[in-house]
Amino acid sequence: MIQIDTNKKVVQNSKKGFTLLELLITIAILAILISMVVFLLNPAEILRKSRDAQRLSDMTTLRAALGLYVVSTNQPKLDNAVNSDTYCAGGTGSDLIWVSYPSDSPGAVITDLPPVGSAFVAFKQVSNTDIYKVDGSGWIPTPLDSIKGGAPISNLPVDPVNRVNSVSNITNLDLIYRYACRTGLASTKPHTFEINGRLESEFYGESGEDDKAAKDGGNNAKLFEVGSNLTILPDTNDF
Repeated sequence: MIQIDTNKKVVQNSKKGFTLLELLITIAILAILISMVVFLLNPAEILRKSRDAQRLSDMTTLRAALGLYVVSTNQPKLDNAVNSDTYCAGGTGSDLIWVSYPSDSPGAVITDLPPVGSAFVAFKQVSNTDIYKVDGSGWIPTPLDSIKGGAPISNLPVDPVNRVNSVSNITNLDLIYRYACRTGLASTKPHTFEINGRLESEFYGESGEDDKAAKDGGNNAKLFEVGSNLTILPDTNDF
């Protein structure tokens, strides 16, 4: 006689997949979370801050290299001129402002003039081929390779963006480096130099949490300045 065990239970598969509505809700929640993360991280600001960190490092490096050149050279030529005072401010020739924007970049040669009322008469550029050279033919004309033991840096750094909005209207919003020197015609007036640049991030930039330009001791509150004399380059806001 066959007996049937009525206590056995039939186990049914209770698993089921996501409905379309549930998938849409999940995707919407993920999209909101991703948007919040992107907003909080602000990748554009992270990139700007990273470039500013590079600018701060570059100008610190240049200040150290030029400072070493001045103290280790009997007759420093910060403008690489024969008379060592031809192109520096206060010298016997044309006072120039050198910029890191190459003369053969888009827009070609800068046609703007330095601010009215300043001692400077023109901007000076070099080609992209020479811009990084440390032998005096680079965008900073100082022959760093003449230091005993060789140049302290292998290449001249330039701004990470290195761009001007208009070659006929240079302003302090342009992301380039600028350089100028002041001659020392007397023993009590040594040769001095200044380099400045624009910081673009909300953190390091103008009115930012760590506004470097306002703390550097220079005469231009919109540009970060380094050097042995922070009053050489113009202090006008237009530049």
